[in-house]
Amino acid sequence: MQRKSVKKPGSRGRPRNAGATREAILRAALIAFSRYGYDGAGVREIARDAGVTAMLVNRYFGSKEALFSAAVEVIFREARLLNGNVETLSREVSRGLVRETPIAENATDPLLLTLKSAANPKAATILRTSIGRRFQDPLATSLLGPQAAERAAICLGLIAGFQFMHRVIGLPALTGTNSERLARRLESLFQLLISPTESKQTAERTRSVKLKA
Repeated sequence: MQRKSVKKPGSRGRPRNAGATREAILRAALIAFSRYGYDGAGVREIARDAGVTAMLVNRYFGSKEALFSAAVEVIFREARLLNGNVETLSREVSRGLVRETPIAENATDPLLLTLKSAANPKAATILRTSIGRRFQDPLATSLLGPQAAERAAICLGLIAGFQFMHRVIGLPALTGTNSERLARRLESLFQLLISPTESKQTAERTRSVKLKA
């Protein structure tokens, strides 16, 4: 009895499922960019891992830059840390950050992809645009009070900084402490940025210092 061969996405001999092929390429790209960054990931290697040819990758995405942009959109869309009501955001984000696993346990990771790709100017532009549109702008729109965009950006900086020290570096003071106490401390910091009342008080204190000077 003759054994039937299993064909990979994009191989000859049967109609190609365009959606499945595109998804396979994107998943391979997400892993490659998370592991090696924009400069370290090659289109040939991504194509091989997706079971297609490099020519087919270019046919679907046009260029490595466009593939990276599509991968960034996917990985940021799957990041749900900032989803939810602004009234409960401080609590939810704080507890979500504390619960996150070490970075080595994930095949794909937004923080790792960002850290390993940001040195490339093209990748940095794509990341900056996507982060602004997907995270900073929606958060700023939901915040009341002055300097909403600035406060939203600081929130993102706090998130990324904590993730780096907690998940990548693994500072013992963050990984070995009481998780509930750590979450409460983070929550107070986020609330300071999110609450318009706190922001107004901070602005008034800053103005008072300037007047005294």
